Amino acid sequence: MHPAHSDADLDRLARRHAKAKLGWYFHACIYILVNLLLAGLSSLGDRHWAVYPALGWGLGLAIHGLAVLFVIHGHPLHERLVERERRRLLAQRDPW
Repeated sequence: MHPAHSDADLDRLARRHAKAKLGWYFHACIYILVNLLLAGLSSLGDRHWAVYPALGWGLGLAIHGLAVLFVIHGHPLHERLVERERRRLLAQRDPW
């Protein structure tokens, strides 16, 4: 990070990163819950079809995770992620 960036710039960047990560965590939780339900429904029949939506959606979840990893209100988890990102960005500042 360039030393000319202000604390406000760092805070804005940290908030953007934290929001993206929180979005992925929410996406992953919904994926798990829905696919557990589908697996339960699938197990009632002869064929275990639930693997297909799990694989397709899993690919989407993986792509979302990669986007968050490389691109990178008010909720306590969000605030903790913001602070963690802010500390990480401050640690990366070039002292010169």
